[in-house]
Amino acid sequence: MTLGWAALSQRLRDVLKLDDPPPRIALALAVGVFISCTPFYGLQTLLSVLVATVARLNKAATVTGTWLNLPWFAPFVYAAALQLGALVVPGIQRRPRDALAVLTAPPHAFSIDELARVARDLSAALLIGTTILGLVAGAVTYVVALWLIRARRRRRLPPVSHDRRAA
Repeated sequence: MTLGWAALSQRLRDVLKLDDPPPRIALALAVGVFISCTPFYGLQTLLSVLVATVARLNKAATVTGTWLNLPWFAPFVYAAALQLGALVVPGIQRRPRDALAVLTAPPHAFSIDELARVARDLSAALLIGTTILGLVAGAVTYVVALWLIRARRRRRLPPVSHDRRAA
């Protein structure tokens, strides 16, 4: 399946039509969006299927939520997560830009100990940052999806008659 706008928007329309209760569909989408923010790029779809299976969520909705972090958004998500994590994680000596400069420097310009420290700091910052971003993005997704699903179902359901003469 291609990851274009048309395919993704069709997938979202299909998810809005699922027969599950709106809170469960919204939760599955939100979990997928949270997973899409994790640094486990390349394993996110598999991870979303696994989490959906264990949590008994709708797999289609969870995978769709995971696919919302399209490849051309990922660098921005991870850059923001890295910056956020660097602000939150105590003890990081260098900001991500400085750490990336160390990683891209010629091999003779740094020591193995410095490389290990930078990799540890970046990993911690990225994990913490993606967790925070994922929680926020998942919460926003839940609220928006729940509202959209309920609004769509209200439009599709026939109005309830309160005429007592029919009873």
